[in-house]
Formats: sequence, C-alpha cells, structure tokens
Amino acid sequence: MSTRDGETAAPDEAATGATPEPVDFWVAFKRAHEVLRARVIADTAEAAGLSEPDLSILVSLEKAGGALRQSELAASLGWDRTRLSHQLTRMSTRGLLTRERTGGVIVTLTDTGRAAIAAAHPGLDAAVRRHFIDKLSAQEIETLASVFSRL
Repeated sequence: MSTRDGETAAPDEAATGATPEPVDFWVAFKRAHEVLRARVIADTAEAAGLSEPDLSILVSLEKAGGALRQSELAASLGWDRTRLSHQLTRMSTRGLLTRERTGGVIVTLTDTGRAAIAAAHPGLDAAVRRHFIDKLSAQEIETLASVFSRL
C-alpha cells in the first residue's frame, strides 16, 4: 500500500490510525472480498450441490422466513431483475422454489429448497468461521458489522 508521499506503508500501519489512499483501500477491499467469497463458496456450494447464486438466493429467502417479493429479493442481492429472473427459472425447474404472481411476483422456498439450505448451513457456517470470523477479534467483528450495515 502506498502512503500519500509515495512510500510503501507498513502492514501494521492500519493499526496506527494511518488512512490508506482511496484506491489502495478499494483494492484491498476487493481482494479481501474475492478471496473470502471464493474460499467460502469452494467449501460450501460444491459440497452442497449448489451454485453460488443458488446459495445466495436460498439464504436470502430463508432469512426472510421463506418468501420474498421478487423485487425485494433482487434489491437484497444487488442483482438486476433479468439476472435474478433467469436464476429463479433454473432453481424453479429443480424444485428449490416457486414463483407466484399476486400483484407482484412472490418467490417462495419449497420443501426441497428448505432441505437444500438446511443441509448447506453447517458447511456454510463452518466456512465463514474458518475463513473470516476466526481471523478477527471480537472488536473487529463488531466494527465490520457496523460498517457493513451502513453500506
């Protein structure tokens, strides 16, 4: 990471309160996101027989109590409606969820979808702990949770 005067920052500089350059900060965030995402998905999705998009949708629906309006699901995932619609069609074909038009489209987990996410949960929890939570202090987790809720 570069400092404002062009020198390379020490790895522990973040602990001293030095503020990284915006682009350096962005690059570090993107790398952390990609590495964590890849590791968690590699440990979870394949073992559960689910793709990363499957897993994202199933987790979102489960957290919402089993059903969400399609527009709310798209917003919660940060996906455009076309991408979500295509993924929901594939998942519906496999019996993981249903879509019902009732003044909007309601996406609902089926028993098969509930069983799939229930089977994936232990591995997902373990992967998130192993690759993310266990590497952080309680204070860091609390800080990140606060930051993530604001973004």
